[in-house]
Amino acid sequence: MSRRSGVSPASWLGLGTHADEYRYGTDERFGVVAESRLPERWVKTTCGYCSVGCGMLIGVRGGAAVAVRGDPDHPVNCGRLCPKGLSEHQTIAAPGRLHQPLMRTERTQPLTPTTWDRALDRVAGGFRALMAEHGPDAVAILSTGQLVTEEFYALGKLARLGLGIRHYDGNTTLCMSSAVAGYKSSFGSDGPPGAYADLEQADCILLVGANIADNHPLLAPRVLANQAATVIVVDPRVTKTAMIADVHLAIRPRTDVVLINALMKVIVDEGLVDTDYVSAHTEGYPELVAHLATVDVAAAAAECGIAPELLHRAALAFGRAERGFVAWTMGVNHSVQGTATVTLLNDLCLITGNIGRPGAAPFSITGQCNAMGTREAGGSSSLPGYRRFDSADDRAELAGLWGVPVARIPTERGRAYPDIIDGILDGTIRGLWIIATNPPVSFPNRRRLEAALAQLDLLVVQDGFETPTTKQGDVVLPAAIWGEKTGTYTNSERRVSLVRRAVNPPGQARSDLDIFLTVAERLGMRDELFPGWHGPEDAFAEWARVSAGRLCDYSGITYQRIDEAGGVQWPCPAGAEQPEGGTARLYGDGRFGTPSGRAQLRCVSPQPLSEPPSEDFPLLLNTGRTVEHWHTRTKTGRVGILEEMAPAAWVEVSPPDARRLRLATGDRVRISSARGAVDDLAVRVTATVRQGEVFVPFHYDERCVNLLTVDEFDPISREPNYKQCAVRLARCE
Repeated sequence: MSRRSGVSPASWLGLGTHADEYRYGTDERFGVVAESRLPERWVKTTCGYCSVGCGMLIGVRGGAAVAVRGDPDHPVNCGRLCPKGLSEHQTIAAPGRLHQPLMRTERTQPLTPTTWDRALDRVAGGFRALMAEHGPDAVAILSTGQLVTEEFYALGKLARLGLGIRHYDGNTTLCMSSAVAGYKSSFGSDGPPGAYADLEQADCILLVGANIADNHPLLAPRVLANQAATVIVVDPRVTKTAMIADVHLAIRPRTDVVLINALMKVIVDEGLVDTDYVSAHTEGYPELVAHLATVDVAAAAAECGIAPELLHRAALAFGRAERGFVAWTMGVNHSVQGTATVTLLNDLCLITGNIGRPGAAPFSITGQCNAMGTREAGGSSSLPGYRRFDSADDRAELAGLWGVPVARIPTERGRAYPDIIDGILDGTIRGLWIIATNPPVSFPNRRRLEAALAQLDLLVVQDGFETPTTKQGDVVLPAAIWGEKTGTYTNSERRVSLVRRAVNPPGQARSDLDIFLTVAERLGMRDELFPGWHGPEDAFAEWARVSAGRLCDYSGITYQRIDEAGGVQWPCPAGAEQPEGGTARLYGDGRFGTPSGRAQLRCVSPQPLSEPPSEDFPLLLNTGRTVEHWHTRTKTGRVGILEEMAPAAWVEVSPPDARRLRLATGDRVRISSARGAVDDLAVRVTATVRQGEVFVPFHYDERCVNLLTVDEFDPISREPNYKQCAVRLARCE
C-alpha cells in the first residue's frame, strides 16, 4: 500500500476499482438502475412515516427489500418521495431489529431469549393477575399511530372486551388530540373536512404552526404549484415553509390565540363575514362578535411581535379570498390551549364560509402514517366509528354489531396518556403494555416518565426494534414493521390506502395483528372477539361493517376498490353513487354532527405562559422536527444516509443572543431548564430564530430535549405543551 495515498498499486493502474459494485441493469418499469437495486418484483404499498400517505413500490430480490420508488400512479405523491421515503426499504434490514421474544423475572436481571408461549403466558396471565388483585384500573395500554387500521381495530376489541381495560390510549395524544377535540367542539365529530387538492385550488393558504417543508414534504409541491394563492405562514421561526410565504407572521410563542382573534376582528370590521353562511349553518355568532369587540388589533400585533400592517394584510387576504384554506400541525396542537386554538381556526373558516367547498377548509395535517386509522377504529379516545362512550345509543348500537351485552361496552374512555403516567406514579396502575412507541424519548419531563416505568410490576413492550423502552421491559415482543405486513393506512385527507407485505419478518417476529389474536387465544376469547378471522382482510371487512352509517363510513371500501382507485377517501357508504376514489370533502351540505346540526362558534381568550423566561432561565425553548428524521429515530437513526445528514442534535441561537453569550457556530453548550440539562449540543447561530428564543430538534435520545420540557397538558385533549419552557445556555468546559 502507498503511504502517500492509502490505495493499492492496482488502483493506480485502473485495476481493483470495485467496478462490480457499480454495474447497471435494466428494470422493465423504470429503465436503467444500479444492479444492486435491480429487483425481481415490485410490491405496491404506502409509506409508513408521516400522514401524507405517499404511494410507493418496494423492490424485492432474493426475499430482501433492495429498493423503493415513488408510485407514479398514486394520487397523493405522483411518484415523488422525501428523503425518508427514498431510503425506507433500508429500515427493514437495519441493525437493532428484534428477532425473538425476550423476558426477565426480576428487574435486576437481564432480558434473555424465551419462547412465544412463555412470553404470551406471562403477558395474559400477568395482566389478569394484576387486575384480579388490584381491580380493573391496574393495567393500561399505550399504543401508537403506526399500526395498520386492522390492527388498531383488533387491539381496541382486545383491550376493551377481552382484557376489560379502561385505561387505553396512544401516542397520537402527543400530537393530534387537540385537533380531534377541536373538531368535536366545533363540528360535533372528528374528521378533517378538506383534501390535499384544496391546496392547489385555494386563493389564500394560511399555514399555522405547520412547517410542511420539513414535516410533510410532499405537501409543499402542491403549495408551490398554486402560484395564484396568497400563502401566509404563522411560525415563530423562519422555517423552510416560511421562506416560500408571501406573508410570514413570525409571532411570539403562545400568541396564536391573540393573532387569530385579531384576524377575525379585522374580518368582522371590514364586512368580510359570509353572513348568509353564518346565519344558516352556525351558532354563537353574536357572542363571538361581542367577544371580538374587546380586541385591540394594534395591541394584538404588538403582543404578537409583528407589524400591524402585516396582520391587516393577512386578514384582508383571507377575508377577501373566494376559497380560503387553513392548515395546521404541531405548532398549534402542542399547547395547553391547543384545543381552543383549533376551535378558533374553525371559527375563522366558518365566519368566512370556507368549509365544504373546493379550496376551502380548516384542515388538520395529521402526524403519523395512520393516526387517522386509530382515531376512527382504535377504540381509545372514542369507540369505533367516532361513537361516544357517554352515548347510550352509540354503546347499544356497537354492542349489537359485536354481539355482546351492552354492559361490556365502557361508558367512559378512561385515562388519557399523561393521566396513565400519573396513575402509575400514584400506584393505581401496576401493569403497562407499550406498543410501537418510545416514551422515554418522546414524553415531556423524561425523568418523571422513567420513574413511572421503573415503578411498574409488569411492563410489556412490543416493537420491531430495540429502543430505550424495550430495555426497561419485563417482556419484549418482536413485531413486524412496515414492509412485512398487510393492511391499510388512512392519511390526513381521509384516503384509505393499502400497505402490503413485501418480505417476511426477521426471525420469530410476528405482525401486531398475529400477536393480538394470539393473546386473545390465551384469554380463551379469540372465537368470540374475532370470529372467522384469518388475516387482515377479515378484520377490515368487520371494521367496514361497524363503520357503516357513521361519518367515517368505510362500508363501500374493499381492498380491490382501494387497489383500483389508488386509495379511497371516506365517507364511502356501500351502494352510494360517488367517484371511485370516494368523498373528497365533508360538510358540503352545511350539516354538522352537533345536536342542532349547526357548527358551534367558540370564544377564546389567551392564557399567559406558565413558565416565562426569568433571570435564571432567560431563553424560551421551542422544539420540533428535521426532515431527515422521524420521531425518536427508532428507524431513521439506523439508516446510514439519513444519519449522515443529521447525526446529532443541535441548538439554534439568534445572532444577538450568540454575541451576548460569546458563542459561535460549532461551539458546544449545555442547555438547562428547571427539570434537567442536556450537554454537548452544537450551536448553530442563525437568524431563523428570534432573539430570546432557541430551537432544538426532539429526535435524539443521546441529547434528549424532553429532559427539559415541562409536563403541562391541554385540559381537554391532554396533549403536551412541548413548545415553550424557560432555559439557559452555558458553554461546555
